Amino acid sequence: MNSEPNLNEIKKEYHGTLRSYIQGFIASLLLTLASFALVITRVISGHFLIYTIVALGLIQAAVQLRFFLKLGHEDHPRWETLVFGFMLFVLLLIAICSLWIMKNLNDRLM
Repeated sequence: MNSEPNLNEIKKEYHGTLRSYIQGFIASLLLTLASFALVITRVISGHFLIYTIVALGLIQAAVQLRFFLKLGHEDHPRWETLVFGFMLFVLLLIAICSLWIMKNLNDRLM
């Protein structure tokens, strides 16, 4: 007997259920609507609004990684998780540094 999984078992492991896809879709939709509502209603403004929208965007990226790309569903840690963690770190670094540069330029030019 061969103990290695066949191709159909591997495909089943990496495909999500309809429930997880719907949960991910609803979470992404709510995060998008929340950022849109913050801008339209002007509940908050200024730098805090920008930081809030960036935070909501990063949370939405994490939700999409979890529900649609199935990151973190493997049995034991694999290289995919490490690569995605590093990618999130770089994304966060780019977002924070871009905001810092834009704020610094705004302070110096205005």
